[in-house]
Amino acid sequence: MRCACRRAAVMVAVWVSTAGQAAGQTSLQPGGWDAGLKLPDAVDINPDPHVVEINLQARVARVTLAPGQSVDAWTYNGGVPGPLIRVRVGDRLIVHFVNNLPQPTTVHWHGVRLPIQMDGVPGISQPEVPPGGSFTYNFIVPDAGLFWYHPHVMSAAQVGFGLYGALLVEDPNEQVGVADELVLVLSDMSLRADGDLESPDAGGSIARMFGREGTHVLVNGRERSTLVARSGAPQRWRVVNVAKSRFFNLDLGGAIFRQIGGDGGLQEYAVENDTFVLAPGERADLIVTPQADPGAELVLRSVLYYRGFGTVEGRYPFDNLITMTMAGLPPYSGGRLPDTRRSIEPLPTSGATAIDLEITLVQGNEDPEYRITGTHVTKDKSVKAQLGETQVWTVTNKSAWSHPLHLHGFFFQVLDEHGAPVKPMAWKDTVNIPFDQTVRFVVRFDERAGSWMFHCHILDHAEGGLMGTVDVGAAGTALAPHEKH
Repeated sequence: MRCACRRAAVMVAVWVSTAGQAAGQTSLQPGGWDAGLKLPDAVDINPDPHVVEINLQARVARVTLAPGQSVDAWTYNGGVPGPLIRVRVGDRLIVHFVNNLPQPTTVHWHGVRLPIQMDGVPGISQPEVPPGGSFTYNFIVPDAGLFWYHPHVMSAAQVGFGLYGALLVEDPNEQVGVADELVLVLSDMSLRADGDLESPDAGGSIARMFGREGTHVLVNGRERSTLVARSGAPQRWRVVNVAKSRFFNLDLGGAIFRQIGGDGGLQEYAVENDTFVLAPGERADLIVTPQADPGAELVLRSVLYYRGFGTVEGRYPFDNLITMTMAGLPPYSGGRLPDTRRSIEPLPTSGATAIDLEITLVQGNEDPEYRITGTHVTKDKSVKAQLGETQVWTVTNKSAWSHPLHLHGFFFQVLDEHGAPVKPMAWKDTVNIPFDQTVRFVVRFDERAGSWMFHCHILDHAEGGLMGTVDVGAAGTALAPHEKH
């Protein structure tokens, strides 16, 4: 099959380091360019400019995934994804949440450094919100970046049914120089032959061990989305992978993805690649400058990504995500973008406590079970940390599948094989641990005591045993370092 993107004359825009001469402060795109992808904004009911207050309701609603393809999904405010919540750094976010689902649920604010009482984990930070119940989330948002929200009750099922949404924290001082911005929520959903939602336990323990991927691949809740673009005009894509198992390996027919940030906002400096991989839970801040003749089409595809045994064999090689049609406008050739940089101080590893973890898959007479073991992991799979303590985690994956490991409530810095921060430096809360490999990162547990979850964000793996907690401060006893770095 020949992709339409190969018919277009794709070229790479020239980027010049000229801070202070930012281009793109007004839209360069044709009117309605993003109509096929734009997310609805959450309605702010508070007049205070430093407070965003919204109503959020979880309920079953009929949604359209594609022409002729609708389903009764689990939604926030009737949509998949839920509404885009926009705040600024330092704002207070108040969310009046009501559960009108047939099951208990919560809302977890993925990646946000918030108080433990607002983290949305039942039995640890709050009680489950029962059907007909409510809970008010109220916290300051301290960091710029793209975050997201989803349940932490039966997460694989509820996220798979459609419960997720994006939280965009904007910094008015950022000098990116691109006015045309898209928030892209990448996901999938499994439907039966009759069009209803697939059972979350379909395929039994084998499917759980593998990690279930949906039969319908979605961008902002739609299959094969559309976009109109002006050739040569840069776009800023804020991308989050909310799928419960699927990795997205993005390809735009040879066009360059210029990554300026990720999980924790802007990174140290930009890097360029012609493909880009996002594991479940990860985010990316990308500048994309499509160039092609008017009327030509570029197709954003997700190419199969080998995340372990059985993940590419016998499968169609790619999924079409977005068809981008070049507008009948003169190509944009003016303006030069600023060199986007951020100063990030490396966390010191000297004197840090070593935490060594091992991920295994045990297959006995009963259902297969993922396990996390280590010298500092207790029987209930908890790690102890003192307030203010810095730890270096060494995570070795001895299973047959990759595991995107997510730590609630804290950012960390990934380290290279020499113990130095991976370049460009960036703040992360989710990092992929490839099968048969070891990944190290350094994290500092600051003033927020509590039991904070860490788990694989392939949600079937988490529910199959790959989750634990970090008991920080009053939540646990002091940890005696067994090794220093």
